Amino acid sequence: MTATTLPDPLALTKALIDCNSITPARGAVFDVLEAALTPLGFAVERFVAGEAPDGPVENLLAVRGSGGRHFAFAGHLDVVPPGAGWASDPFQAELRGELLHGRGAVDMKGAIAAFVAAAARVPAGAGTVSLIITGDEEGPAVFGTRALIERMAARGLKPDLCLVGEPTSVNRLGDMIKIGRRGSVNIWIEVPGKQGHVAYPHLADNPVPRLVRALAAIDAITLDEGTDWFQPSNIEITDLEVGNPVTNVIPAAARARLSIRFNALHRGEALARRIAEIVAEHAPGAVVTPRISGEAFFTPPGDFSTLVAGAIAAHTGLSPELSTSGGTSDARFLSALCPVVEFGLVNATMHKLDEAVAIADLYALADIYTDIAKAALNG
Repeated sequence: MTATTLPDPLALTKALIDCNSITPARGAVFDVLEAALTPLGFAVERFVAGEAPDGPVENLLAVRGSGGRHFAFAGHLDVVPPGAGWASDPFQAELRGELLHGRGAVDMKGAIAAFVAAAARVPAGAGTVSLIITGDEEGPAVFGTRALIERMAARGLKPDLCLVGEPTSVNRLGDMIKIGRRGSVNIWIEVPGKQGHVAYPHLADNPVPRLVRALAAIDAITLDEGTDWFQPSNIEITDLEVGNPVTNVIPAAARARLSIRFNALHRGEALARRIAEIVAEHAPGAVVTPRISGEAFFTPPGDFSTLVAGAIAAHTGLSPELSTSGGTSDARFLSALCPVVEFGLVNATMHKLDEAVAIADLYALADIYTDIAKAALNG
């Protein structure tokens, strides 16, 4: 393959943006990626997993080579809804000066395009390179990366290292990489009661005081003080609902929802069990329903983060900050396979109107990804 036929990260980013891929993404956007990977020697497998309400979800697993070290790149083609008020069509990539605008430009179609360009520069015999790409990272993420991991296990594929292309940079490309993320669990609480007239409380059973007492006890919890790498875990009451439209009726039920973001000192199941015990103490008979979005993950600073930081420094002159800040990502699932680090574009416009990527950053990211992949395969 000559230099003139190498994939252009700008052109590929534009082609991916031009595909409406609101989560869960399917179809055309995967066609574009598959068409870019096949000429590079990748065996591309696409499959649909899951059923409603959290599916179906389309996923793509592309593998080139066998034996040697295995370096994986992971990401997602789905995007959040664009909303109203864009200066141009969010699904029609538009160049304005030195910026490329469109939904997914930085989160994270640009990074995927940059890695495809990088993979083209990695010798085919250097080892095994794979792309683990889902159409549902921004949504429930039940049948996305988790389904891809199951498919990889069935094929006996296990990476030695995995880079996730989330937009981790803050002010300049390369100023931050993520070596961990907090876990997340949402919990729904429903306290049953008995409806009745407020003038005859002895004939009713008001669930609200019991729920309020339970929430007060939960709100008083200090889970931890943080660690050297993680901020403190926190519990937030995100919804409180009775749905009582009148003033003279004791309601039949009261409901609340919690969101817990937790560091590596905790596990989601243990936190859910602790909340259920508190609720049972103050509101016997309440129904507590947890949903664990993902566990916290942490890749201790070491060879992999040093490798990534070195590639960044070589092309930007920056020494990236190692961070565990931000929300969840699919690295929470991939960390069960191998060491994982996240690095990608500047995140200032992700999920915002007129999302945009600097054209220079796309080319620089492709260069950085090339160095990372070559070094990772060399061990």
